[in-house]
Amino acid sequence: IKEHTKGKVLLDATVPLETAIGGPVSNVLHINPGSAAERAANILKDADVKVVAAFNNISNSHLANIPNPIECDCLICGDDGKAKEIASDIIEKIPGLKAIDIGPLNKAHLIESITPLLIGMNIKFKSHYGGFRITGIDFE
Repeated sequence: IKEHTKGKVLLDATVPLETAIGGPVSNVLHINPGSAAERAANILKDADVKVVAAFNNISNSHLANIPNPIECDCLICGDDGKAKEIASDIIEKIPGLKAIDIGPLNKAHLIESITPLLIGMNIKFKSHYGGFRITGIDFE
């Protein structure tokens, strides 16, 4: 994808999940250099692509039902401030969704690693729409 992404912002929603055939999601695969988003950034570094990890914890069921509001927070991280602003602007165009910048791209493994927890909760409670909301912090 290098030729199509040169000089652009890439929102990476990848979560490398480990599963058993026919079984539940058990864990996030450990990827070198630390996360799927960092791996994408490393692969695309020669193309001057700004990678932002985003949407990793937003249910595909929610995303398939836009413009219905998504009452979740979208954790993002990346190494380029302008790219994170662009990502946040895109994210916050979706009704109910709020972007929360958790820092540099090396934090992507944290965002990716909580996805199996969310998937497990959705399975346990027979939902497709569970998500996270960060409370008690004034982001303004």
